[in-house]
Amino acid sequence: MTNPLRDSLDLLNRRQFFGRTSGTVAGGLGVAALGDLLGAQALGLPRSDDKTGGVLGKPHFPPRARRVIYLHMMGGPSQLDLLDHKPRLREMAGKDLRAMPEIHNGQRITGMTSGQASLPLVPSRFAFEHVKNDHDGIWISELLPHTKRIADKLCFVHSVHTDAINHEPGVTFMQTGSQIPGRPSFGSWLGYGLGTLNRDLPSFVVLISMGFGNMQALSTRLWDSGFLPSEHQGVRFRGGDDAVLFLKDPPGATRQDRRRMLDAVAALNEREYARTLDPEVKARIEQAEMAFRMQQSVPELTDFSDEDPRTLEMYGPKVNQPGTFAANCLLARRLVERDVRFVQLYQRGWDAHGNLPREIRLQCEAVDQPQAALIEDLDRRGLLEDTLVIWGGEFGRTAYCQGGYSEETYGRDHHGRCFTMWFAGGGIRGGITHGRTDDFGYNIVEDPVSVHDVHATLLRVLGIDHERLTYRFQGRDYRLTDIAGEVVTPILA
Repeated sequence: MTNPLRDSLDLLNRRQFFGRTSGTVAGGLGVAALGDLLGAQALGLPRSDDKTGGVLGKPHFPPRARRVIYLHMMGGPSQLDLLDHKPRLREMAGKDLRAMPEIHNGQRITGMTSGQASLPLVPSRFAFEHVKNDHDGIWISELLPHTKRIADKLCFVHSVHTDAINHEPGVTFMQTGSQIPGRPSFGSWLGYGLGTLNRDLPSFVVLISMGFGNMQALSTRLWDSGFLPSEHQGVRFRGGDDAVLFLKDPPGATRQDRRRMLDAVAALNEREYARTLDPEVKARIEQAEMAFRMQQSVPELTDFSDEDPRTLEMYGPKVNQPGTFAANCLLARRLVERDVRFVQLYQRGWDAHGNLPREIRLQCEAVDQPQAALIEDLDRRGLLEDTLVIWGGEFGRTAYCQGGYSEETYGRDHHGRCFTMWFAGGGIRGGITHGRTDDFGYNIVEDPVSVHDVHATLLRVLGIDHERLTYRFQGRDYRLTDIAGEVVTPILA
């Protein structure tokens, strides 16, 4: 049950609170005492240590990263064909996983394969190469030669696991910390906690590129602010001439016309806020002002003509095609270069239930060079040191074959028991692996890492104690990591 006093105080700004209590000295003393008990945030008072505009005022710890680029491979890329080398699958090819209860262990599988007469193990068609560096244990598929080149900058976590078994709850869990829709996304939590670094661009930007396999639906709620104030929701940039719809002034309208219109609407909204104390009215005013500033900042941001030819060549031949993964990777670098706090890239098409070898080859051709170029580009500009880069899907794929057994055109079902993600940049050790799976890539045998652990660790390098970034909603304090999460300290630099 909510606290009416606290809810009322949450709606009071500083001027209104002092105006309603300034009649007596006792009223002023009451403000000070109540502020000490409830905290400045609850009373709408400014913090003396406010450095970022976020609710935290300043990070809990000295941050190693200031910005995030999250490369989400929508659909669940096969770790067994890309990053988690399992040569024993070659020896056991065709054997029924159900005949190995010590491995299968009655685990839940999807309805797409639960009715199969057998679950035949299938090896990867692709060769793996051992990366020769100071750290042992990094194996990367021949499909990712450019990623192999930058392996010394990456931290591979092979033991991520999730309770989700289907795409909607899986990607929702990965982005919001809950399988239940309606919670704030990771980028929204970060903007809420730490604020913005660039007033002319949103603190949270979303970019989407189309892949070559089965395309799972993407819901706008994946970058929504949930119950957080709406100014923290992600802003999607589209491919094509208009990165943001309706950003251009209509024919016949001038900048002066737009300014006068915004001033008039803002005045009406200020009157409405004084009447209702609804914080969403304030958010509406700020969003209109942000859109006005973006009319200048976005066209310059999305124009690659100032990039040198060598940089464009790094990202590959599709970098000048808006909406491609290559173009979005370069745009992500330009965004964090301008201090956008959180950039989310979705690459669709990784849901390979049928002809996985063909689809994954096309997917890797699309992402390998651009994602490696992004890491190298950030590094050479001195941005990787304080920019966190995340790569992974909502789950992995099974060691067994979906449908009839074939080593040429096999498919793999969803597998949440273990999958691989990699991380690079601010606060993360490079050139290492963490966690280990069994010889079949089916179970974790060393250092399990949950989705909540991932979130807790990423917040830690951003200077945030995941247990202390909370928001009270409907009588409960919510956080990104819910009631779980442990920082994975071995991967921290």
